[in-house]
Amino acid sequence: MTSYDPIVAMHHSESQVSVELQTPDMTLNLGPQHPSTHGVLRLIAKVDGERVESIEPVIGYMHRGYEKLAEVRTYPQITALVNRIDWVSGFANEIAFVTAAERLMGLEVPERAQYIRLILTEMTRISSHLLFLSSYPLELGAATPLMFALRDRERLMDLIEGVTGGRFHPNFNRLGGVKPAAGGGSTQKTRVQDLPAGFLADTRVAIEHVYEVCDEIDGLITGNEIFHERTRGIGVIPAAKALEYGVSGPNLRASGVRFDLRKVEDYLPYDRFDWQVPAGTEGDCLDRYLVRLEEIRQSAGIIGQAIDTIPSGPLQAKVPRVIKVPPGEIYVRAENPKGEMGYHIVSEGGRVPYRVKIRSASYSNISILPWLLKGVLVPDIIAIMGSLDFVLGDVDR
Repeated sequence: MTSYDPIVAMHHSESQVSVELQTPDMTLNLGPQHPSTHGVLRLIAKVDGERVESIEPVIGYMHRGYEKLAEVRTYPQITALVNRIDWVSGFANEIAFVTAAERLMGLEVPERAQYIRLILTEMTRISSHLLFLSSYPLELGAATPLMFALRDRERLMDLIEGVTGGRFHPNFNRLGGVKPAAGGGSTQKTRVQDLPAGFLADTRVAIEHVYEVCDEIDGLITGNEIFHERTRGIGVIPAAKALEYGVSGPNLRASGVRFDLRKVEDYLPYDRFDWQVPAGTEGDCLDRYLVRLEEIRQSAGIIGQAIDTIPSGPLQAKVPRVIKVPPGEIYVRAENPKGEMGYHIVSEGGRVPYRVKIRSASYSNISILPWLLKGVLVPDIIAIMGSLDFVLGDVDR
């Protein structure tokens, strides 16, 4: 009979424990989520403990076929479709499409209409970023910024609704300009107005509130230690990798690429105003948050300059009653709140396009997820995905 050796027994028990703790890889389904969030997205993740080994995004749950629907609708009808692609950026979705059709038709949009388009586009950008600043901290456990951001977002939404008649889906742009609003008057010819009474003064007040809420959120979130722990150095996207995957908008600029279509394209008169393109240095979740926060301030400055210098004049170019676009093809892109939004229109002449191809920002931005989420901890999935600020309607167009 062998004697009992406590040292041997201890090593034997430790080896048994280590064997018991070895677990096989597990497949974890994240989603599909409810449409009231970012949209219906499913992630199939293979995890080893708390670490993601690989991940596969599954899209298409919300597919609505806008590109094919556009082939059986007239050009004016298509503007009612495209503002629903990214439902948070409704007005901005229309700009690149109407600009593309106008260039095929050779239309010159009046300056006042261009200024109105620009003002409402930048209001849409601010409202989209404020929604991000309300939802992203909430996803990381901070509920208070939600109240501040949504309060001031509502002020801007009220102004957009006052001009266009719609909050989410304005359908306000027209080929050759913007939709004139019929006012009162006893004459046979209906008086036409473009901006409601008091709009410019109310916009100045709203812009001041925008600056204030940025400072408030800055104080609540930017210096918060927990927020920094969850975002600093997490989800880093190097500039070269962002360009490789076609990432655009604030996500690209957060990686240090100071590229903004408002600076390089002439679809709206941004070159007449003084503003800067903010960019990050690390390309992590924190930089993506900071870039959007600063973009709100820059957009507020653009709006302030635009309402001070808005010209008078007509709202629309002269267009035929029945709109037919000459044969040809064109691609026009614009800087949407979430990145590059582009439309490739192919016309064979007539009232409907032969083909419309849509380049949406969110689709390219989340294409980097399999690379970006590989090797991260499971709790960091939420922090990284939230920092990309995507909408699944923009993906499943």
